Amino acid sequence: MTQKDITFVADFLTEHFNEAPELYNRKGKYFNVERVGQYLKDEDDDLVSPPNTEGNQWFNFLKNSTHLKESPLLFSYYPEKSLHFVKRQMEGVIDQCLQKPADVIGKSVHQAVCMSLYKISQSEDSTPQLCKLPFLWNDKTSNIHYVLFTILENSISKIHILRRHTDTSRSVSNGILAVEFGNILNNSINESLDSRCYSCLDAHFYDDETVTVVLKESVEQEGKERVLAQLPLS
Repeated sequence: MTQKDITFVADFLTEHFNEAPELYNRKGKYFNVERVGQYLKDEDDDLVSPPNTEGNQWFNFLKNSTHLKESPLLFSYYPEKSLHFVKRQMEGVIDQCLQKPADVIGKSVHQAVCMSLYKISQSEDSTPQLCKLPFLWNDKTSNIHYVLFTILENSISKIHILRRHTDTSRSVSNGILAVEFGNILNNSINESLDSRCYSCLDAHFYDDETVTVVLKESVEQEGKERVLAQLPLS
C-alpha cells in the first residue's frame, strides 16, 4: 500500500467510525457504520444511523393528510430498517395481492383446442425454437383473437394466422391459414421476371382489417430488398 492508500483508509475511518457514546448501551453497536452500507445489510436489526426525515415533503404531506395517513394502499414506512427488510415486506404484500387472482384465473383457464403445427425428431437433445414472431391481436368488433407467427426452417416465406372466437364454444372459418409471399412481389418491385423470394422479418396487426409485414429478400447479396407491406385480412 502506498502512503496515499493509507491516508485514504484513515480518512474513511475517521469520518465514519467516530465514537458514538449514545450507542454504548447497544450490543456491538459502538460506532457509526458507513451510512450507505447499513441500508444494504440483509438483517432485521435497526439501522445504526437512521435517516433524518425532518422537513421531508412527502412525510409532511402524509402526516397532514387524514385520508392517506391510514390508507392501506400505501406501503408502511420503516425508517429504522434496511432496504432488504423493506423489500421483504413489500414482496410479502405483493404475493398476498396476487395469490387470489392467480387461484381464480388458474382455475378458469382450460384448453379450448389443440393443433399440431410441426413435428421434430424425438432423438434431438434439445427442442429448437421453431415458432417466431408471435403477435396477438383482439378484434373486439368481431370477438375474435388472432395470433400471427412464422415457422422457421422450411416455411420462412410464409406467415401463419391463427383465429379463435373469444367464445370458446363457437368456431370460425379457416381457423388457421398461411400466407406465402414467395415471388408475388416481383411485378411491383422489378418488372423483370427474375426469381425473388421474400421472407418475413416482422408482422403486426395495423388494425382489425389490416396486417403490416416487413419482408426481406432471401437471396444472400448486397442491397437486399426490404419491403413494408400492408395486407388486408380479406
